[in-house]
Amino acid sequence: MSKKSFAVILSGNGVYDGAEIHEAVMCLYAIQLYGGQYQIFAPDIRQYHVINHLTGEEMDEERNVLVEGARIARGKIMPLSDFDANDYDILIMPGGFGAAKNLSTFAFDGPDCTINTEVERAIISMHKAGKAIGALCISPVIVAKVLKDVEVTIGQDEETSAAIETMGAKATKTNQQEITIDYKNKVVTNPCYMLDSSIVDIAEGAKNTVKALIEL
Repeated sequence: MSKKSFAVILSGNGVYDGAEIHEAVMCLYAIQLYGGQYQIFAPDIRQYHVINHLTGEEMDEERNVLVEGARIARGKIMPLSDFDANDYDILIMPGGFGAAKNLSTFAFDGPDCTINTEVERAIISMHKAGKAIGALCISPVIVAKVLKDVEVTIGQDEETSAAIETMGAKATKTNQQEITIDYKNKVVTNPCYMLDSSIVDIAEGAKNTVKALIEL
């Protein structure tokens, strides 16, 4: 069997203003663990703001989502504008506030949010091709906004679950390592740090997600 090819979309670097690093790394680890291969992508845009991860305070500087994502990717990253659904079997998005601030406006607009056009194009093109899509942590809200009639999980948070329902999707409750599989839409989601999780929970959640995506 040929290796499954994953496209991984990052939203920067760091939980408060970009991609959650543990989730991103464990996602990449799980892909290779189960015999897959990956290409990392990020939109070439300015991130919403920059947070000092030591103090939690906003910093007076600008950073680029693609450039920041390159830190996690060890430089091996492509602009999301180059993504072609024909080249990949599976699309997956780790979480972090960057998903809600850079890839979408969910952090500010809730269910009325808009999605980055390149992210939306990637999701729609994969879905139309009948290919699997995975999302971790807060990223399932992006899938819910784009696809609407889809079942996802963000864990136990009632406010976010209500927003997902308002978007026309279904939110199921899960614990740290549990996944939700929407077989009709070929979507697999896991809550990760939307719950009080350990790095072991993140690793197991990523493994469960990736394994299910490959099986789909």
